Amino acid sequence: MHLRSILEKLNQDDPKIVAQVNKTPPLRAIQAFEAFGRRGSVTAAANELGVSVGAVSQQIRKAEETLEARLLERRGRSVALTALGRAYHAAVSAGFDQIRDAQDIIERARSADILTISCLPSLASKWIGPQLLDWQVTHTGATVRLIGAETEPRLDTEDVDFRISYGDKYRDFDHYTELFTDWVVPACSPALLAKHPIQEPTDILDLPLLSIEWSRDHRSPPTWAEWAASIGALHRRTSGEVAFSLSSAAIDAAANGKGFVLAQLSMAADDIASGRLVAPFDNRLRLPKPYFLAWDRAILEKPFGPELRAWIVSISKRLGATLAE
Repeated sequence: MHLRSILEKLNQDDPKIVAQVNKTPPLRAIQAFEAFGRRGSVTAAANELGVSVGAVSQQIRKAEETLEARLLERRGRSVALTALGRAYHAAVSAGFDQIRDAQDIIERARSADILTISCLPSLASKWIGPQLLDWQVTHTGATVRLIGAETEPRLDTEDVDFRISYGDKYRDFDHYTELFTDWVVPACSPALLAKHPIQEPTDILDLPLLSIEWSRDHRSPPTWAEWAASIGALHRRTSGEVAFSLSSAAIDAAANGKGFVLAQLSMAADDIASGRLVAPFDNRLRLPKPYFLAWDRAILEKPFGPELRAWIVSISKRLGATLAE
């Protein structure tokens, strides 16, 4: 509804108020009032605008004087918008929202040559991070920013172009594709294995075990109990078992000789290839859900955007084929 119509509806018995609508307060006064209504207090508005509390109060009074209307009222020890103030704030907020949206457009345009990937932290450090350097070598001029984050981003509003995540979280996105389904295998450091020689897979269950327990947002990878059941053994959790929320942290702890871990092959491949980890028995279990890639449709208009998406899908398919062998 247009501001004039709102004021006419609220002030049918006072035509003087409508007559004053054409008197527009200074922009600074409107800005101070809009910030107060959005943030809920004079102090918060002052902090946002980088001015003093007194300056905000002065600007709001100037707006009231120009409009010849009371926009604020004191309620006990607090100050709130009047009915007329709420109507006026709803109208001016729409304009400031458009200004903020325009600023976002400028910022996104400035970063058009930066491709941002949000990725689960363990995948960022153990899988895609090391490989991104190889991709950039062959794509001169491309700048990629990799963010390790557990929380799913809003691709349409946040400064993120791609999201690599796991399981049913794909439902949060409009555009996505499945990447690969991972497997876990018992692995430890060569030093631990030399100190505690084992003859068969069940011997692993008598050694220090490192567990991985993801947040509630994701179903955790296979547990030691599930792995024991897969080889026909019974696992009794010991008091010394340590649980990690990050797969990468558990893998690093195993590489440092702290125990056996059910290592995800996508993340432990380099450590196994380098000898930091050994997998004495290839008794592996498949994760219940696949990883996926989601993207903002606008990324297809960015330089190197389609190429980066195709590359992520390509290395994922190769990995998936290797894991299935």
